[in-house]
Amino acid sequence: MQTLADWNGGPGPWILFFPLIWAAVVIGVVTVLRRTVWRGRGGPWRAMGDTRPSGDSPLAVLGRRFASGEIDEDEYWRRLSVLDEQFGRTKGGAA
Repeated sequence: MQTLADWNGGPGPWILFFPLIWAAVVIGVVTVLRRTVWRGRGGPWRAMGDTRPSGDSPLAVLGRRFASGEIDEDEYWRRLSVLDEQFGRTKGGAA
């Protein structure tokens, strides 16, 4: 009777390493994705409804200028309304 792990004509005991090789490949791919692609977007678990401004977006720049005191509240709301009209940030008639 011949078994899978038999040295005489069978694949041998090295066939048991295939699951370990596949696990290493999957772990490697996930690690590479986490370090490159997913890092910039916040990961695959980031909520799709998250509309917080980030980086150098016009809304983020406007918020930073208002927070630092470069513009007053009236100017902030005026410019925010222009950005809302131009980019359509608010949906559903939020006032």
